[in-house]
Amino acid sequence: MAKLSRRLDKFPGYPLAEIPRRKRELLAAGVDVIDLGAGDADVPPPQVAVDALVEALRDPAMSRYGFQLGLPAFREAVVRYHQRRFGTTLDPMAEVLPLLGSKEGLAHFALAACEAGDICLVPEPGYQCYIGGAIASGSEARIAPLLPERDFLVELGELPRDVLRRTRLVYLNYPNNPTAAIAPRDYLERTVAVCREHGIALAYDNPYVEITFDGYRAPSIFEIEGAREVALEFHSCSKSFAMTGWRLGWVVGNRELIKALTTVKSYHDTGPFLAIQRAGAAVLDRAEELSKAMAARFEARRDSAVRALQAAGFEVTPPRATLYLWVPVPEGVSSAQFATRALEDEGVVTLPGSAFGPSGEGFFRVALTVGAERLDEAAERLGRVLARA
Repeated sequence: MAKLSRRLDKFPGYPLAEIPRRKRELLAAGVDVIDLGAGDADVPPPQVAVDALVEALRDPAMSRYGFQLGLPAFREAVVRYHQRRFGTTLDPMAEVLPLLGSKEGLAHFALAACEAGDICLVPEPGYQCYIGGAIASGSEARIAPLLPERDFLVELGELPRDVLRRTRLVYLNYPNNPTAAIAPRDYLERTVAVCREHGIALAYDNPYVEITFDGYRAPSIFEIEGAREVALEFHSCSKSFAMTGWRLGWVVGNRELIKALTTVKSYHDTGPFLAIQRAGAAVLDRAEELSKAMAARFEARRDSAVRALQAAGFEVTPPRATLYLWVPVPEGVSSAQFATRALEDEGVVTLPGSAFGPSGEGFFRVALTVGAERLDEAAERLGRVLARA
């Protein structure tokens, strides 16, 4: 057999790798499975996206290579959205880059920012593409635990000076997956200040910026003074517009960092399908209207799920953003044990906190990806698992 890279041994197991297979087996056996695992809601994409895509498919030019330039109209729609929503002025050609979903851009950015001997700071629990990007870059993936007693915030200023000197990239994600934590403005201000002082690139992952509740408005990192010097901000059509499978995202920010990521991506892909970029442009020009309806849907689901889980005996704090609940597991039971029992005994798919890294132990994640009735049913079943724990 051909020899493979030893780097492969450094990649942790991906949290969703085995769940689809086991779910299929249970469904084939007649089990009524309620899937609260992946953040992939049972909501159709906006009709404006479908209509724009169908129209674009009739244009042969939309089936050509897009390369990294992509569709200028998509870049311009991104600029208009950021101007309306955050007051940020962007150069569509130098400070915007279309992505095949934000995930690939986040992972590829580590290849542009880091090399052997550098530190890439990775929040844990967190999205696995962060650590994947760090490992692929050959840098040291340094874990920054997200602790409930610290409101799940990474305080860069508290890291040792020698660590900060070696750090070239930090990933941050607020509103946060999986904890649903949000970041106060003063936290973002001191984080940007540390990055500027030490020349650290900041990858600010912001796909849940529009999924907020109770009047909370999530910010862009570029609302913070000085962020344009060090940061890129990653966005996606997946969560706010129910376009997960379309694989369309974008990144904005510092033009030198955009140029570096563009160089890396030029060797890995030829950009998102132009017809999908056309649809994305149509969506972004109505982003506030469309995302408001989506957020209202998830807020109603949050309220229903929190009530049902609390009635079932769980301690759940209603989050102010995202489409997730981060729920403590029973004392004395690991998160993996609880998730396995939930799936095998009750047919409910959840994700154990440990799937997001060891720092996630003690919790499990519920995705609000089904309607209120199914969430109520899932909570009742999970309550039975809790009662047997």
